[in-house]
Amino acid sequence: MQVSFDTGTTAQKGATSSSANLFGISLIAALAGFIFGFDTVVISGANQPIKDLWHTSPLFHGFFIMSMALWGTVVGAMLGGWPSQKYGRKKVLLWIGILFSVSALGSALATDPYTFSFFRFIGGLGIGVSSVAAPTYVSEISTPSTRGRLVAMYQFNIVFGILVAFLSNYFLQGVGGSNDWRWMLGVMAVPSLIYTFMVFRIPESPRWLVSVKKDDAGARKVMERLGMNNIDEEIKLIEASAQHEAHAGHDGKGFFNSKYKTILWLAFLVAFFNQWSGINFILYYAPEILSQAGLAAKESLFNSIAIGGTNLIFTFAGLYLIDRLGRKTLLIIGSFGYIISLAMVAWCFYTHASAGLLMVFLLLFIAAHAIGQGAVIWVFIAEIFPNKVRAMGQSFGASVHWVFAAIITWITPVFLDEKDGVFSEIGPWPIFAFFAFMMVLQLVWVLLKVPETKGVSLEELERKLVKE
Repeated sequence: MQVSFDTGTTAQKGATSSSANLFGISLIAALAGFIFGFDTVVISGANQPIKDLWHTSPLFHGFFIMSMALWGTVVGAMLGGWPSQKYGRKKVLLWIGILFSVSALGSALATDPYTFSFFRFIGGLGIGVSSVAAPTYVSEISTPSTRGRLVAMYQFNIVFGILVAFLSNYFLQGVGGSNDWRWMLGVMAVPSLIYTFMVFRIPESPRWLVSVKKDDAGARKVMERLGMNNIDEEIKLIEASAQHEAHAGHDGKGFFNSKYKTILWLAFLVAFFNQWSGINFILYYAPEILSQAGLAAKESLFNSIAIGGTNLIFTFAGLYLIDRLGRKTLLIIGSFGYIISLAMVAWCFYTHASAGLLMVFLLLFIAAHAIGQGAVIWVFIAEIFPNKVRAMGQSFGASVHWVFAAIITWITPVFLDEKDGVFSEIGPWPIFAFFAFMMVLQLVWVLLKVPETKGVSLEELERKLVKE
């Protein structure tokens, strides 16, 4: 969506005000990512206490305790496109906050692993839907020149939530004795409720209002609030895009249409490689991985904070660079960082190198992820699909992401467990070596197949990527 402003002092003030308004609205929507990140990682602090409390098998623990939220995320991502498309982005963002609040309180008060799993699943639904609705919403209210960094704020909030979760786990350890894990999980209700009330202040997506609701008047009011000029021209462009999609959709093939083949593969592979980097494996099991490297439990939790802090700092760098260097360039940089860091982590475990050296390469891995895949994935998926099917496309990409995240998190205890794990005798180095190999494949794919989307309007991207 191209936005232009008048020249002159008054216009400059209006432009500044409009930019601030756009940023504020985008930030509120992207705060869903904060709760997403917090919920994703807070379980790492509860991992060992719950294992000691309920004495479940590694396979049970991996599925029902550690990965249940991710299976909820899979369902939420798969289904999130439909309500976002039918009822609008804003209503869905509102319900996300409610799901997070219920999940936080229910998980904290659970008295058995099955009740605990149920409420973690509810939180996962919120994460899955947020990974569809929030990036879609922000991409639709932003301009070509700001879209990258505004949508990437969702990722920034994810990593900020991750850091806060690590800090929260560290400071809450020992507060409630054997029940400190309940405080770790329950505290998430606070930001969830704050976010829910803030969503009431944001407008609906103008692109959704025009292309789905057919509410040009409502869209015009939102565009005026966002400070857009040439509003009639913008509405005509959106309508033309919607009409083109409606006409092209009469072949009966729906979303999985051959004309979307290129886009579907791009969305699938960016999500696929995101998880086969091992990022969720490391974030979910950071204390346990560091413990196996020779760090005591308290040191492991403290060093988890270093992981979260590194993630935040380099996500800032990704936000700064994504609209300057572009998406493809960041993916290439990140791929090289992945390959080097993962190979060296594998080497450290294989040779029993010092825990300090291992920590250096783990932090390099986190930096590579934050500046590459972490900064790019939600922006890239949100911008490559046409207006008419963007929510469904975001749902598809997010579903792929979360299916593999859930699988990896589920099976990890089978490989990582020090007593009964597959690699209990030789250490976890083969896991990291495998992830390094997958990142070599990612690098080849990015170099050969990934287009640059920096600075291109959503409608222009549609013309370039959709095959007639």
